[in-house]
Amino acid sequence: MQPITFNTKSYLIGNTPAYLLSGEFHYFRVPKQDWHRRMRLFKKAGGNVLATYIPWLLHEPEEGHFAWGETADWLDLEGFLQTAREEDLYVIARPGPYQYSELIYDGLPGWLCENYPELLARDRQGEIFRKSSISYVHPLFLDKVRSWFAAVCPLLARYTLSQGGPIAFLQIDNEMTGIHEWFGSLDYNPTSMGFYQPEGRYPVFLRERYEDIDDLNAHYDTHFALLEWVKPPETPGEDIYSIRRCKDYFDFYLGTIAEYASFLVDLIHTSGIDSPIIHNSANPGMNAYFLETAAALGTQFLLGSDHYYTLDQNWAQNHPTPQYAARCFISLEELRLMGYPPTVFELPGGSCSDWPPITPTDALACYLTNLAFGMKGHNYYIFTGGPNPPGAGANTDLYDYSASIGPNGEIRPLYEAQKTFGKLITDHPWLVNADRQTDLSVALDFEYSRTDHYWAKCSDFVLSPRDAWELLRKGPLTTALCASLSPQMVRLDAPLRGSVSPLVVVSSSSMSAAKQQNLVNYLQTGGKALILPILPVADENLEPCTILADFLGSPQAASAPKGIYRPVIGGVVNVLGEITFWENLPASAEVIGIEEKSGKPIAWKLPTPGGGTALVLGFRWIHAMHEHARMLKSVLAMLGMQPVIHCSNPNIWTTLWVSAEGKALLFLLNLFSSLMEAEVSFTLPDGKTIQTGLHQLEPVSVKTVDVSL
Repeated sequence: MQPITFNTKSYLIGNTPAYLLSGEFHYFRVPKQDWHRRMRLFKKAGGNVLATYIPWLLHEPEEGHFAWGETADWLDLEGFLQTAREEDLYVIARPGPYQYSELIYDGLPGWLCENYPELLARDRQGEIFRKSSISYVHPLFLDKVRSWFAAVCPLLARYTLSQGGPIAFLQIDNEMTGIHEWFGSLDYNPTSMGFYQPEGRYPVFLRERYEDIDDLNAHYDTHFALLEWVKPPETPGEDIYSIRRCKDYFDFYLGTIAEYASFLVDLIHTSGIDSPIIHNSANPGMNAYFLETAAALGTQFLLGSDHYYTLDQNWAQNHPTPQYAARCFISLEELRLMGYPPTVFELPGGSCSDWPPITPTDALACYLTNLAFGMKGHNYYIFTGGPNPPGAGANTDLYDYSASIGPNGEIRPLYEAQKTFGKLITDHPWLVNADRQTDLSVALDFEYSRTDHYWAKCSDFVLSPRDAWELLRKGPLTTALCASLSPQMVRLDAPLRGSVSPLVVVSSSSMSAAKQQNLVNYLQTGGKALILPILPVADENLEPCTILADFLGSPQAASAPKGIYRPVIGGVVNVLGEITFWENLPASAEVIGIEEKSGKPIAWKLPTPGGGTALVLGFRWIHAMHEHARMLKSVLAMLGMQPVIHCSNPNIWTTLWVSAEGKALLFLLNLFSSLMEAEVSFTLPDGKTIQTGLHQLEPVSVKTVDVSL
């Protein structure tokens, strides 16, 4: 079998760009006598990769005693790998240690969780919050993992691609950090984190971050005598000192995730496995948690995400919605900007709850929505299930999951939806290397996307990074999509070029000095930026920092007191939202937005040295009105934006992919429960406009339109 590699744009099988279409297929649940048949059904649906957990729970039922295929068919890992090779299917092997997968103890051995309570994670007060939430870097846990990997990894090494087997990727663990965050706490296990130990992990981290104890005390407003006595506050506060302490601990915690991941990878490599390493972020909101891990593991590591739209009735929606689509858009863009082909390692192939149901129509809309926004590979979770091994299921003895191939091998309607999606991929092999046509850029500050754990609000600042992150999604991004615009995201911590113009920057009260300077450099080299709703006054550590505001003439922002206002922005009257007044504007500033009654400026435009333009908009909104779309298009037009797509219905979202060979695929998304229609056209970079006509879209559907250029 040819190797599977990846670059920043796509997967490659051999030297050919390819879509990675995987399906979760558990050898320990699917009856062995039906492996060949179900694998062939998967291939007919376009599949080329199988993924499977390898549960530690099952293979080491008693400490030190390992069980494989000679004990029971549902333990025949080698037989499964051999069958996959015979069917010419690649494999993603997932040996844990964690599995989840609705197994008891999340797939960890019961003896581990019950007999060794010292290695369980702890909350801020030092209490155990869950029997199977383990402290990842506890030395005893690492020792037990070393024994498990010493048993399973040599077996897997015999079946890697380089040894003639089917294993193309090794996944480390599963949804790291989720096992702590979901159950209410980061890990504060004192042994793991090294509290009160001079050479413990946390004191060492603080020693590297601060010059000395006096520097730390000034930063925290504390009076610690020694670094090893420093712990994060037991009750987070809303003052800057508490936020700094909690931020430090969160940064440190993510560093322990990187350390744990590196430990697992070292064990894997020591066993002779040379396959690339992957991991799945638990949801779109956790992608940025793995920046440290990505930096530690380098180019042979690939991060993907999980994109479920429902798993039980606690979810906000039961079918793909525009809100779901916006989250997927950001997630896929984050993965792309981290240097990976955007991949969804758990895409709904069913649900762990029988109700609300997963329907073929909803699932296909989900698959196509993710494809429209740049997905280059996915893994159906799950493709097929079956009975749990005796006593292993956490919530049921039959792992049905409403999968497309039922536990008894029956073919369900969902299978036809997956075949439809697979055929689209097969019929458009050029799509994996095509370029999405864009007309504006949106700045991505990864720091903003991971502030939930340490900054809910702060009375000393107008807008928190958490609020700015939510504003970006619910305001400018959603408005842009409803206005038929085609945004792309760009990293705010990477050099910005004039080609990303116009650039939308959602700023909180804090932004790192380096990112502020990056924006200044961009504006000094001809860049054009819309900055809202305020200018930063502090860096990421909440120290005073006004590099960007100083460059723009040091205007003063004043939050509008409570009252009734009529914002007029870019010629659009009475736009719904919260306003900020601006005072002491530079002499060369042009006011382009006012509060109608008072005449006070709320938006202004300023030419910058080097031919750039800054348009500062003191306005916050959640997309709700057509005025929002008109306002955004108006101010972006002032910065030179030329829309790519023209759609007559704001409820239909659009995106266009074009290949170097002159092929184009237009996606039209109707994620509402009513029939929609629209006239759609698009304009190419050479100025040529293509009319695609009137389109009708069924409820909760995505239509694709092939266009030959």
